Amino acid sequence: MNRSFFLLLLIGISLLGRPVSAQIHKAKAQWTYTFSENTVEKGGTVDLIFTATIDKDWYLYSSDFDPDLGPMLTSFSFEKNDSFELVGKLKPQNPKTKFEEVWGGDVKYFTGKAVFKQTVKIRSDKPIIKGTSEFQTCSNVTGLCIAGSDDFEFSGLKVTAPAEAAAPSTSSQPVATEEALTAEAPNQPAAASSDSLAAADEAIAPADARADEITTTETTDSVMSGSLWGFALAAFLSGLVALLTPCVFPIIPMTVSFFTNQEKGKFKALLYGVSIVVIYTLIGTVVSRINGPAFANFLSTHWIPNVLFFAVFFIFGLSFLGLFEIVLPSSLVNKMDQKADQGGYAGVFFMAFTLVLVSFSCTGPIVGSLLVASAGGEVLKPIVGMAAFSSAFAIPFTLFALFPQWLKSLPKSGGWLNTVKVVLGFLELALALKFLSIADQVYHWHLLDREVYLAFWIVIFGLLGFYLLGKIRTPHDSPLEKVSVPRLLMSIITFTFVVYMIPGMWGAPLKALAGYLPPQSTLDFDLNKRAIGSASPSTVTDKKYADLFHLPHELDGFFDLKEALAYAKTVNKPVFIDFTGHGCVNCREMEARVWSDPAVLQRLRNDYVIVALYVDDKTELPEAEWYTSTYDNKVKKSIGAQNADLQIVKYNNNAQPHYCLVDHEGNLLVKPINYDLNPQNFADFLDSGKAAFNK
Repeated sequence: MNRSFFLLLLIGISLLGRPVSAQIHKAKAQWTYTFSENTVEKGGTVDLIFTATIDKDWYLYSSDFDPDLGPMLTSFSFEKNDSFELVGKLKPQNPKTKFEEVWGGDVKYFTGKAVFKQTVKIRSDKPIIKGTSEFQTCSNVTGLCIAGSDDFEFSGLKVTAPAEAAAPSTSSQPVATEEALTAEAPNQPAAASSDSLAAADEAIAPADARADEITTTETTDSVMSGSLWGFALAAFLSGLVALLTPCVFPIIPMTVSFFTNQEKGKFKALLYGVSIVVIYTLIGTVVSRINGPAFANFLSTHWIPNVLFFAVFFIFGLSFLGLFEIVLPSSLVNKMDQKADQGGYAGVFFMAFTLVLVSFSCTGPIVGSLLVASAGGEVLKPIVGMAAFSSAFAIPFTLFALFPQWLKSLPKSGGWLNTVKVVLGFLELALALKFLSIADQVYHWHLLDREVYLAFWIVIFGLLGFYLLGKIRTPHDSPLEKVSVPRLLMSIITFTFVVYMIPGMWGAPLKALAGYLPPQSTLDFDLNKRAIGSASPSTVTDKKYADLFHLPHELDGFFDLKEALAYAKTVNKPVFIDFTGHGCVNCREMEARVWSDPAVLQRLRNDYVIVALYVDDKTELPEAEWYTSTYDNKVKKSIGAQNADLQIVKYNNNAQPHYCLVDHEGNLLVKPINYDLNPQNFADFLDSGKAAFNK
């Protein structure tokens, strides 16, 4: 759970008992619209630049993550005409990525400034390019999420006649369809897969072009972010672990003896350590050049790289367990070794290169894990990761070369090195399943639902625990006559982890593993869900939109206000209106942490008729149900647009979550409330509404 949650929790506690005044909130982003060039030939292409300036302490969701995940994606809908044609997909420029526990996945967002690019082909001397944007901004401080829209129009482009040698006239080009004139439509069923294919196309674009997309501000943010420092620390610790593998540890004494018998041995030892760092950092630099938002999206969502990563880590895991040995071609290693024998400073560099190659079979999976983890569209992360890893890797070689007397205190090689390798093998197998799970979720294969995934992990870590106790031996292990205290402590930790995971097979949330497990909704049998029970079903069986929406905790309710008010009148109960959204993180927090409280749940189930109104749903209604808003004079065509308009016009608020208690005519009984994580406050709010209704 991120730091902003704890900040929101403190704010919620500090506001206990304070009523929230109803007000209209404006989305915290101001848009400007420009062309990438002022002049373009007719039939040529130009980029439309959508730039949002975002208020401090607010963020704006991007357009390039899973549209089914939850948050409202930024989108731009163009008015149809023949003066231009969309080329390719909408391209957000280097958004940030974070895991949001409430959605169970990674979302992309912007702070400070957001830039989107859309390439268009100009087919007229006077192109008319205009439309409407839809987006969502959320606060890191108050927890409010506000949906916004803005009408855009691009003007000022000078269109010149095409050159004589130009291609055939644009009249041969197909007319843009209405579907093609919607940039990044998140409500289309095929959006996820089409986005992945577009990302794969963009992944082969020149590296220089992708590098240009990264702005100075965003690079500075990455340097200063705690996540980068944390990643560097993890990489450094990984380097220390790599030293304890049987491919590396025995090399230390041999390498050190080489420097102790040479002229300028200490200087060459320093050069040797620096060379190791340079070699690994160069690897990180190469990765950064091919890395970028499009490539990262391809890596994180497409089945090809994820299945490939699964296969690679699975194979390395089997190798670590002793099934076979992975080695590089001996000819390559021999060539590097021959160059190292030439002596001099160049020989020191090639000696470092030889070490990297010889240790590959043990360091390869660790280095691969770091490079995969850094594939988030950042330039610095793979470079910093490799520099940190190689620094830890190089320090012992350098120090022992400078102070050879320390070698006497170095532990002797032995069976414990193979133990380290086998433990890493078990971890590699567990990590491999994560990649297969990603592909499984994106493409709905249902191979690794939550209980299957957990079953694999329980077995893998259970076997690891028995291995640490000496009950299981791999091909290269020697008999274990007694269990050392460190192995005993490690086995205790491992079995404790196994016991923690077991209840997850039947619905325990396992919050500590939220980022690694498939979503809980994939469970076939969820005792936690069934223990909640459900309210007595209403007499209304054919509810509007019941096939689109559902209430949490098995609550019974409605998704259309008129239906809810009519039913409430027949049962003589007040109405609880939940203005919510698919992309509202704080709505899910309230449902998970407040609605689930027994006192709150009992009141919702017995005292109120519940209606959930989604303000960001894109489902278009029949034309007969469209209307023009009195608030902004725009035609409201979708379920979400009409619910949002209702919240603004009737209840003078446009933030979610927003909770209103009303009578049978829809009039407020008490002041509405918003985000408050104190269950007692919410229960008191419900009691006050019931009391007002009874009066």
